[in-house]
Amino acid sequence: MIKVKNVSKKYGSFTALHSIDLEIESGEFIAVLGPSGCGKTTLLKLLAGFMGPTEGTIEMDDKVLASTKRVLPPEKRNIGMVFQSFALWPHMTVSEHVKFPLSYHPNKIKEGKKELQERIGDVLKLVGLDALAERYPSELSGGQKQRVALARAIAPLPNLLLMDEPLSALDVELRMEMRKEIQKLHRETEASIVFVTHDQGEALAIADKIVVMNQGRIEQIAPPEVLYTRPETEFVATFVGKCNLVKGQWQNDRFVPAIDSKNIWPDLGVADSFKESGIYPVRPEQFLLMPSEKDGLQGVISFVQYQGHEIHYTVEVGEETWTIHESVFASRFNTGDVVGISLKNAPIQNESLVPN
Repeated sequence: MIKVKNVSKKYGSFTALHSIDLEIESGEFIAVLGPSGCGKTTLLKLLAGFMGPTEGTIEMDDKVLASTKRVLPPEKRNIGMVFQSFALWPHMTVSEHVKFPLSYHPNKIKEGKKELQERIGDVLKLVGLDALAERYPSELSGGQKQRVALARAIAPLPNLLLMDEPLSALDVELRMEMRKEIQKLHRETEASIVFVTHDQGEALAIADKIVVMNQGRIEQIAPPEVLYTRPETEFVATFVGKCNLVKGQWQNDRFVPAIDSKNIWPDLGVADSFKESGIYPVRPEQFLLMPSEKDGLQGVISFVQYQGHEIHYTVEVGEETWTIHESVFASRFNTGDVVGISLKNAPIQNESLVPN
């Protein structure tokens, strides 16, 4: 288990991390998600040992790796690292890249040459590069280079595998394929993984648990489904999945939209912080569009985007702008259409909770 306790990091007068607390269980896959400048790469560098904290401690299996007084260097930590830029050596073959950490890592192979070659072969087979063992990086595609970087990182069987936006340099199809590869490697190696990304889809797809960061602070830590369906802050709601933040009043666990007090929505698991602010977070796919003569809130379609399996509508509702996703098999609407909007799984009511 890795424990990050009350860790802060300052660069002069700028604070990159504010009192971070985080526990990573053995074998757990953690995605650290957030926009550029939120502190996620700083956290990764602290875990790797590239620098020390200004405050707090980092422990692995009850051993202090870093504190304000002492920082154990990367080469003495039982970690593997995969960089955004692959960071391959042009003069080394694929096989030599895997051999290098087996010779210098704290978990280095202590047996003879036969055992070393067997381990190299096993790792290359695991990442699907056994037929390319003697090739150099210049002779590889982007996806193959990323597999070499993964092979090099997992070869010495590290307890903790750190990945700094490892898929950002790949095209869309390769990214999808490499997500599967990384999940497969996680199952095979059983290492703890900390995967830094700014891509919410990537985090939701592959992680056991997601840490959402903003301006050097942790906003929420939760499994992907919980994070998506029950965000706890406005930042999480809008950054992960682009929630519509509908304004109104909460009364006895029922919500009255400010735009139309005749509509009442039930509480489908909204966090207390939203209730205190008079907000109901609604995912784009939670809304239902109907012809205008039916019940529901009234809005006007201002923009339509065809996305293959979905139609993305931008709808003007009073002074608010909402994003609504509908199936291509649902009723189709065009720019300028007046529509009715209701909340899925919520009975439409025409009584008012607002006193006269």
